[in-house]
Amino acid sequence: MKIMITGFNPFNGEKVNPAQEVLKFLPDTIRGHRLVKLNVETSFEKAASQVYDALLAEMPDYCINIGQAGGRSGITPEKIAINWVDASIADNTNYQPKGQKIVAKGMDGYFTQLPINAIVKNIRNSGLPAKVSNTAGTYVCNYLFYKVQYWRNTEFPNLKGGFIHIPYLPSQVLQSNQPSMSLNDITNAMMIMLKTVIDYDGLKDITSLYD
Repeated sequence: MKIMITGFNPFNGEKVNPAQEVLKFLPDTIRGHRLVKLNVETSFEKAASQVYDALLAEMPDYCINIGQAGGRSGITPEKIAINWVDASIADNTNYQPKGQKIVAKGMDGYFTQLPINAIVKNIRNSGLPAKVSNTAGTYVCNYLFYKVQYWRNTEFPNLKGGFIHIPYLPSQVLQSNQPSMSLNDITNAMMIMLKTVIDYDGLKDITSLYD
């Protein structure tokens, strides 16, 4: 099995992006399965193009996108990608689409194929905060999440995908009172997430976080 995992570069004046940083500490293989790590631009069109090209080149079984969610205190696997973009800030190419569909004739939304309840439960059991999120926003994160799901529905029928949001790093919140998580904890959480994806491949997600 091959898992592709992506992380965005810094944006909106930030010097780092934890989604990019965590990729540096993930292994090339996990439980005998290859891990393809891809840095992508925080740009609507460039990120989509980079990931699409990588899907064609690698033909992975999974495409898991990681993004920074400032203000969140834990790891938040996303449940659904929506067909809507409404950017509150411009991306790294100064593009700022507002109030429009991502794909004109695409479905309104797609649910993740990741075992998000099991992921949350296993991360919590390790002592780290996590919860399922019902909104990936309307910025580049949701845009890429939706695009991957759309491609899965139209071109890559064997692909499974999903999106994981992670908190700020401590260095990003020195001048603010916002939650953060250490890079070591984020890395450990992503390792748990990946192992859970592997363990649940071909199986149904748990229905309750309290099973």
